[in-house]
Amino acid sequence: MVKQSKEQFQQNHRQLPIAKNEDVEFSSEAADNEDLEALERSKEADARQQS
Repeated sequence: MVKQSKEQFQQNHRQLPIAKNEDVEFSSEAADNEDLEALERSKEADARQQS
């Protein structure tokens, strides 16, 4: 693992994209039970982040 200086870390961190919500294609026709459970957990997590 390569060590980075604090300045290099901050510069690399500033280059990272910042996204609050990401668009993800979801097909309810192709979803199985695990997909539906993951979708519900995602909605609950989003609600926690908003409050």
